[in-house]
Amino acid sequence: MFREFFLESRSNAVCIVQKKDTGQMYAMKYMSKAVCFERDALRNVLREIEILTQLDHPFLVNLWFSFHDEEDMFLVQDLLLGGDLRYHLMQNVMFPPEAVRLYVAELGLALDYLQQKHIIHRDIKPDNILLDEEGHAHLTDFNVATRLEDGKQYACALSGTKPYMAPEIFCCYAEEIPGYCYSVDWWSLGVVAYELCSGRRPYEIHSHTPNKDIRQILKAALEWPPAWPAEFTMLVQQLLHLDALQRITTLESLKTQPYMMEMNFEDIMEKKVAPVFVPPKGHLNCDPTFELEEMIVESRPLHKKKKRLAKQRSLRELQTTPLGDQKKI
Repeated sequence: MFREFFLESRSNAVCIVQKKDTGQMYAMKYMSKAVCFERDALRNVLREIEILTQLDHPFLVNLWFSFHDEEDMFLVQDLLLGGDLRYHLMQNVMFPPEAVRLYVAELGLALDYLQQKHIIHRDIKPDNILLDEEGHAHLTDFNVATRLEDGKQYACALSGTKPYMAPEIFCCYAEEIPGYCYSVDWWSLGVVAYELCSGRRPYEIHSHTPNKDIRQILKAALEWPPAWPAEFTMLVQQLLHLDALQRITTLESLKTQPYMMEMNFEDIMEKKVAPVFVPPKGHLNCDPTFELEEMIVESRPLHKKKKRLAKQRSLRELQTTPLGDQKKI
């Protein structure tokens, strides 16, 4: 069904594949069942697949096929060669406000779509925003996403990446509020916007920062770069409002922001608005260090799997065949 080309991955094993009957190229992520089981991550993976099968949007990394064999689970998704925003930040790319404005608009359209599907992503960060070859933003990685079903109004789990998690998630963890809703994704978008335009996150929060300290850190006054246009600063301020009720939390409220009012969202939806930043096309937009790590860790390459599994099946059949039924060689 698919022809494998080469590995490219940061955290999961990923290869570029081509569908034989159409010639269409895709990215195929494969995950070890054993590793998922060991890490107690199987439920998250299955939930991610369930969510992705119901989504289709221009600014998401869409799922086309999913399947599994004895060892791995496979997700075949859109192939995006522009790299993720974390990679470009690591290359010291400084995104101007005009570039970030389009990302906010594109991702705002994606968040509006997810809200219509009752989905909270919960892990929006530069690592999970991929660019296509033209530079348009696509949200990926629904591993910790959740769906508000059966009349459920809130989520309550402590999920996400700490530097990008909204204040209400920590308030919920402290049992001060019953839960949180879609507003947490818009906060994360605000953190991303600030980071892209300044090269650093608005708050000094890390994965090891205690939750009680984070709540105090978030109360501190933010520093706003004086070089930013006033309307852009206002936009990011509204995304990073500590009070979720006063924060930008819908596409309609985003459109009313002065810095966004001249944006034609219909054209943006159809990708008619050209991005300011276009990823370099002369090389892979990913860190080759991760390539090397993947090749070293992956001791059983995917292209050799078919023969290996066939041998294993033959051996099992031989071991379970009654002695009198075995053929003489």
